[in-house]
Amino acid sequence: MVRRYVFPTLRIIIWAVIAVALVRIAFAGADVSTDASGAEPTGQVVEPTVEATTATITNAVTVRGSVVADPAVPVRATLAGTVSKVLVADGARVEAGTPVLEIRQETPQEPLTRTDPTTGETTVTERKPKVVVEQVTAPVAGTLAMPTLKDQVVSVGDTVGQVSPGTLSVSGTLTPDQQYRLVGAPAEAQVTLKGGPAPFTCSGLRIGAAAQPSTPGDTETETTTTPSGTIACSLPGDVTAFPGLGADLEIVNGTAPDAVVVPVSAVQGTVQRGNVWVVAAEGAEPEQREVGLGLTDGQVVQITEGLALGDLVMQFVPVPADEGEVDCADPSQFDPAVCA
Repeated sequence: MVRRYVFPTLRIIIWAVIAVALVRIAFAGADVSTDASGAEPTGQVVEPTVEATTATITNAVTVRGSVVADPAVPVRATLAGTVSKVLVADGARVEAGTPVLEIRQETPQEPLTRTDPTTGETTVTERKPKVVVEQVTAPVAGTLAMPTLKDQVVSVGDTVGQVSPGTLSVSGTLTPDQQYRLVGAPAEAQVTLKGGPAPFTCSGLRIGAAAQPSTPGDTETETTTTPSGTIACSLPGDVTAFPGLGADLEIVNGTAPDAVVVPVSAVQGTVQRGNVWVVAAEGAEPEQREVGLGLTDGQVVQITEGLALGDLVMQFVPVPADEGEVDCADPSQFDPAVCA
């Protein structure tokens, strides 16, 4: 009797209570009181700051490059005319200033006309053409390639041969940041060849602009693939190297002992002049201040004026909310404070 009537009745009552509770929670929600603990959120975002300190800063730039053969130097005609003599055979070794061929130029002259004052007879005398012979010399020492033949007609500026110097250089590409750091760089660098001899001094340091693409294309693609500058220096003749070897060039462009420095992330700008945001007192709004910039090692930058030792500045340059992101691949937008 109990099993047949009482237990099923109890089961129905329990399920009814559970159903009522679920309906109440669904429509009324849970009663969560915040007064039980008495705790309230008190956290706030604090911008990190750093102090201006002193340090000995060395502006040393390391560029990855490779060993390349120096390009052949063209031999150009300096006179318009006909090649009268080829003085050096193709493939011969020449020194700078060695005559390699002669060019003969003939210019016709007007005949001389003479009239006899007594008889009135006119005599015309032909004149020989004016002849100029000029020797073309090798611009540098090296191996001569001479495709020009005798009796060939040439114009001023025509390439009549090429001299391969047979020398080697170390060449690499520069980023915009490295180009700025190498302004006024010395004429030598320290070179380390991969798997080669001990580091040595490479002279004749040359810094130039990167070659522009020959055909216009997508601006964004060119920006990300085209370097902004090149650097090269000549290997000494007593150093054994081969084209294609990897190499590192280290250029030291100044040292400043006991300089006032701050992280590069705290400065807007990279050379000569920049801006920092000075925090005068705790809780005060940062104040933008113009400063003079000196050397940098890529981590900290020298402050030459506008900031004193111990001054507190924001560690990162504030970025206004309405400004877009900086494209670090674009040399015109490159900012070490963001891109480094």
